[in-house]
Amino acid sequence: MMLAPSILSADFAQLADEVDRVAAEADLLHVDVMDAHFVPNLTIGPPVVKSLRKRTDLYLDCHLMVDNPEVLLDDFADAGADGCTIHIELGDPRPLFARMRELDLRVGLTHNPETPVEAVLPYVEEIDFLLFMSVHPGFGGQAFIPSVLDKLVAARKVVDDLGADVELQIDGGINRETAPRAAAAGADILVAGSAIFHADDPAAAAREIRQAAWPTTT
Repeated sequence: MMLAPSILSADFAQLADEVDRVAAEADLLHVDVMDAHFVPNLTIGPPVVKSLRKRTDLYLDCHLMVDNPEVLLDDFADAGADGCTIHIELGDPRPLFARMRELDLRVGLTHNPETPVEAVLPYVEEIDFLLFMSVHPGFGGQAFIPSVLDKLVAARKVVDDLGADVELQIDGGINRETAPRAAAAGADILVAGSAIFHADDPAAAAREIRQAAWPTTT
């Protein structure tokens, strides 16, 4: 039961300070990497991860929304990323899984809201994270897509039945209202951006999301 602030919504001009503000309430940091091709937006790359690595010991979870993740994996590993997540929409992910293991990166797999969960379920015993996009990837601040919860419920059952050692993440529109629904559907990790970094007190906002999702753990 973990919370991952997404730095996509942070103030990039003060990124290290923004991370410091939420560190006490964060279990890992979600780093959205966009190339303006796979998704329409353009964000950050390995140099920013390298700078963050100098400032924080938090797990750096890099979500690669890019056309060619294979050309970036070595650079992210060298920069200090702990794990990378790739999209099933790009095709067979297993060669990328193998390369990530060689680089000592934890392996994540994700899929867009319109992609059936059956596309990713065959890989649950080969990965560390399975990420559910509850918005269309590319921009922060979008509204939560409730139908994604049905996919999360289905995956939770499969993972539990198999006893697979994989953590289920959900990303997009997570706030105090949607967090309990995502947790009830089986999410292990909640990724939240705007609801944390656009708040007057990001640490308090993160704490409120955690308490809303998992009240018995606080």
